[in-house]
Amino acid sequence: MSEAPREAIVLVGGLGTRLRPVVSDVPKPMAPVAGRPFLAWVLDHLHDNAVDRIVLAAGYRAECLVECFGDAWRGVELRYSIEAEPLGTGGAVRLAMAETRGHGVHVLNGDTFLRYSLPEMERGACVAGGDLSMALAHVDDVARYGAVELEGARVTGFSEKGRSGPGYINAGSYYLGPRAIARLPGAERYSFETEVLRPMAAEGRVAAVTDTRDFIDIGIPEDYRRAQQVFA
Repeated sequence: MSEAPREAIVLVGGLGTRLRPVVSDVPKPMAPVAGRPFLAWVLDHLHDNAVDRIVLAAGYRAECLVECFGDAWRGVELRYSIEAEPLGTGGAVRLAMAETRGHGVHVLNGDTFLRYSLPEMERGACVAGGDLSMALAHVDDVARYGAVELEGARVTGFSEKGRSGPGYINAGSYYLGPRAIARLPGAERYSFETEVLRPMAAEGRVAAVTDTRDFIDIGIPEDYRRAQQVFA
């Protein structure tokens, strides 16, 4: 029996409204960073982790993504899942799952970057009962994001935004094993974080991967400008 392909869903449907003052009217992951679309750096990371198939979960200005990236990236197969209207993070994942084989899938945001080992994410999900793992980023101040609460190598909960000081945050990168995929709600529109991540964390079924580095979120102009230097 052949080994199952390593697959990833990248959420690239964001409007990028907070970046409009510095970026033209394109999907946020298409914002130019160090001479390339930001998404190119994310796809490079997946390629370097031996991903076989990537599904771009698109919506706003999806044609820009198709025109730029086509059907392959450095030999990795690209597919597209296009929302007719915003479905929330959970709805976007649910729709994109139709383009995967369902053995297990990595899910990440196309407007954030984080270096981590995808095989380690898969091992973490096995430790958590074959369910779900998430990559965390350590930052100097969690106030903008909200902190992740840990107990050993498991995620146990989430603190709301406002608390300050150093800590771990949700970097928006996950691995869903078969049992986690089976638990995805059938609703057309929902939040992955609210309807899937929080309940599974409360059950002790979310593994934390903390061996990560180089986190960057281009969601606001300040960090977008910082990204130019990081990737240069």
